[in-house]
Amino acid sequence: MVLGGHFDLDALSESIAINESKMAEPGFWDDQEAAQKLIDQTNQLKTKRDNFVGLKNKLDDLKVTLELIEEDAHSGMEGEFETDEKQLKTKLDRYRLNLLLNGKYDHNNAILEIHPGAGGTEAQDWGSMLLRMYTRWAEAHGFTVQTLDYQVGDVAGLNSVSLLISGENVYGYLRSEKGIHRLVRLSPFDSAGRRHTSFASVDVMPELNDDVSIDINPDDLRIDVYRSSGAGGQHINKTSSAVRITHLPTGIVAASQAQRSQLQNRQTAMNMLKSKLYELEEEKKAEEKAKIEGEQKDIGWGSQIRSYVFHPYSMVKDHRTNYETANVNGVMDGDLDPFINAYLQWQLSQKNPD
Repeated sequence: MVLGGHFDLDALSESIAINESKMAEPGFWDDQEAAQKLIDQTNQLKTKRDNFVGLKNKLDDLKVTLELIEEDAHSGMEGEFETDEKQLKTKLDRYRLNLLLNGKYDHNNAILEIHPGAGGTEAQDWGSMLLRMYTRWAEAHGFTVQTLDYQVGDVAGLNSVSLLISGENVYGYLRSEKGIHRLVRLSPFDSAGRRHTSFASVDVMPELNDDVSIDINPDDLRIDVYRSSGAGGQHINKTSSAVRITHLPTGIVAASQAQRSQLQNRQTAMNMLKSKLYELEEEKKAEEKAKIEGEQKDIGWGSQIRSYVFHPYSMVKDHRTNYETANVNGVMDGDLDPFINAYLQWQLSQKNPD
């Protein structure tokens, strides 16, 4: 196992020392916003350093165990070595994945939305399956999931859902999931047992901090209040505390029913709107860049990023990276890291073609 690569531990430690020196200066808290930004940056550097040092120590321990096994074939340590090696490989894969997360907002929390396509109950049920998949993935990584808005389906599943997934580098991981997801299966809602194809769109945006400026004209907003409709607590359906904000020039909608008060939900919805408008601007820039470079980008329903086939065979395939697996159940239980890693590697190759 190779760990070091291009990692410069000395430079990282020096950056931490410089930041800590600044934090010890008199007047450091005079500008509280700048001070908090430096603290957050330092904590991220420390996490990166500690992860590297921890993995290096575990690798050194593993080497010692291997040497003991080679010296004494009857030591009985083979089982311990195999277990430790497997655990280290998992942590090493995650560590390498983190090294690819160098986007501007990759370290932020993520707002993830699921919107079923046409197809009624079939598509709405597919939406709920994706919700479960992303929730399982987040829980496996120790991330927290908060349901900001949930609109229940007509018969089963959901009409739409908005989640705030919080943790280190969440947006960096989940930005690979943005796009159309296609399901092929024998329908549980079809008495004839016919095969159906369903679509759902997944939108992913970084949760933006207050230091990110997005100009929003209050006159461009329509604000509606309504009663919460999803699972959430004792206040559900008792008061009109949920808030929906529509940005009239773009038609973008942001809604929140996660909080108890209308004021809190309004603030949450405004933050979501800010993230959506930021994402819209980024998409416009990408489209302009694609035009200049002569690329053709189809954003229609036929341009799905990933297919999940349950019948007549089992396969999940990402159409951008061509990564695929037959372990459909594992993927639906949240095993998305191989897809995320393949996407980040593919994206890196697009930036640095040989």
